[in-house]
Amino acid sequence: MERQFINSVTRFRVTQLLLITTTLLALCTTTWFGVGAATDQELVRGFKATPDHSISSFQALLRDSAGNYSLGFLRVNRTELSLAVVHVPSSEPLWFANMTRLARWSDSTQLFFNGSLVVSDPQTKVFWSSNTNGDRVWLSNTSNLEIQKLDGSHTILWQSFQFPTDTLVENQNFTSAMSLVSSNGLYSMRLGSDFMGLYAKFNGDSGSDQIYCKHKALEAKADIIEGQPIYALLNPNGYLGMYQNGSAPVDVQSFNSFQQSGSGIRRVRIEPDGNLKGYYWTGFSWILDYQAISEPCELPSSCGSYGLCQPGKDCSCLDNRTEHNSGGCISPENGNSGDFCSVYDQKYKVFRRSGVELPYKELMGSQKMASLERCESACELNCSCWGAVYNNNSGFCYMLDYPIQTLVGVGDLTKVGYFKVKEGVGKRKMDGRLTVVIGLLCGLVLLFGGVVGIGLYRISKRKRGIRGMWTRMVG
Repeated sequence: MERQFINSVTRFRVTQLLLITTTLLALCTTTWFGVGAATDQELVRGFKATPDHSISSFQALLRDSAGNYSLGFLRVNRTELSLAVVHVPSSEPLWFANMTRLARWSDSTQLFFNGSLVVSDPQTKVFWSSNTNGDRVWLSNTSNLEIQKLDGSHTILWQSFQFPTDTLVENQNFTSAMSLVSSNGLYSMRLGSDFMGLYAKFNGDSGSDQIYCKHKALEAKADIIEGQPIYALLNPNGYLGMYQNGSAPVDVQSFNSFQQSGSGIRRVRIEPDGNLKGYYWTGFSWILDYQAISEPCELPSSCGSYGLCQPGKDCSCLDNRTEHNSGGCISPENGNSGDFCSVYDQKYKVFRRSGVELPYKELMGSQKMASLERCESACELNCSCWGAVYNNNSGFCYMLDYPIQTLVGVGDLTKVGYFKVKEGVGKRKMDGRLTVVIGLLCGLVLLFGGVVGIGLYRISKRKRGIRGMWTRMVG
């Protein structure tokens, strides 16, 4: 009886201990995940993070409440990183911090929040900063990264929607003070007084951007008020609208899914080829829903530098001799920014091609000239001119003040192109190498000559010494 009582007490105590342990574990687990979830949805002062070497693509640091978007470190070129907001289901980046240069994926790189969100390392100091004095970092359900002041109304001090990179998402106001820039930095989308334009940076930072696509507001539903700026908005109903005041758009660019019901989201992006494209998320993948330029030959450089695009055909080269490749038709020196104004760059050759025209000639400046010879002469005498296209019928001369891009092949042989090609760039490099080689050879010859001379001098001196001794002995 006593043993049964002891066993009962023992079983009771074991059961009680298990119950207490389970309760404590449950409380600890609940507390842990509760803190984790709260931290995961906001960053507060004192937050710090460094890249995780075990992660190969994207290291998430902050997410929105629905789990559709995330802020974190995005690996670039395996050894570098960018701070980015991505669409989690597709891993598609929607926003990048505009860093002075990319940070390294290393332990020394750090993201921290001290009122400002900052990416830095001890050597390079600050790569990027929001320059704010906020209380928390928060990611909205629309992918907008916000730095807020917790003053009762959660005042937004800074938001990524005001600093777009190459992508515009639904309900994100795009103003004339902003621009979308392609990932390669060559193309951009900007707003004018009453139009939306696509621009190319063909001549680097040394020249003005060339507009190659212009969509003017058609004033479909409202009149444009002169002097009042317009803004663009990607509407969830499936169109890119231009607005001025009020809710009625002054222009609508409809997507394929215009006014179609569905729960998917939309985005537009300026692509590395210069096209502006719209996409729709089906829940499984992004599908192409809109493109500003539908014909490949109308793109600014679809066949690369000195390329020729003929509708329905493969790319070829303007000189009709060079084999086309993915980089274009001419050496890279001719595709870079610059002109023919320096001493070396004045050396160039010329070739001509009939049956060509510019894909965006309506948006270029032109001059009326009496003849093709006058047009060519004007370009020849202008060291910043890379080429010219002349229409023998209309007499219009279009001069290009940037490296030659793709032209369009047409059946009209009265449209003639005149093109300059740098001749001295590769030669200059070879001349430099040859100079170094010749210098080294001359140095070796002089050294060899010196060694031989010293040797001969010593032999001659020794012979004179022996001859003197013989003379004394004979004498």
